[in-house]
Amino acid sequence: MSIDYYQQHAQRFFDETVAVDMSMLHERFLACLPPAALILDAGCGSGRDALAFLRHGYRVEAFDAASEMADRARALTGLPVSTLRFDQFSAPARYDGIWCCASLLHVAEAELPGTFARLTQALKPGGIWYLSFKRGSGEREQNGRRFTDLTGARLRKLIEELDNVAVQDIWLSEDKRPGRNEVWVNGLVRRG
Repeated sequence: MSIDYYQQHAQRFFDETVAVDMSMLHERFLACLPPAALILDAGCGSGRDALAFLRHGYRVEAFDAASEMADRARALTGLPVSTLRFDQFSAPARYDGIWCCASLLHVAEAELPGTFARLTQALKPGGIWYLSFKRGSGEREQNGRRFTDLTGARLRKLIEELDNVAVQDIWLSEDKRPGRNEVWVNGLVRRG
């Protein structure tokens, strides 16, 4: 359902998100990484964040579940952006960092533990993972998209159920898009 939304509204979503200033979140994430680290932008949307990481000298790989979004991210970044859903993702421990900005919120809550486990397995030891959800509780549908909303406490519990990872930080932030007033729950997780 959410993939269909992004297929049909890809250009509008691209236009609404590509220029949003995410530098404060980028800086917090990148401060945890070594120079020239390999970053996976998982659920990359417009490609905005992948492009920012490239411009900071990092190596970047990216995927998105909607082929129309992957096409736009590919055009923006020059990267070979894959079309892939989280339940199709699997990789050995090769990434220094994984970035999941407003992408995991479309995964059903029952599927989050397995998705989280696959993502952490793709991190190198010591690797850092950023993720964000809209603050709230439970699952909902809105305008043709499904959302899983989490509180900071629920996010912490999901992370603490994983093996060999630790919560580095969980904090709240406000939506940066004009006219939006959502509050976001952000997390940084480090693999042991």
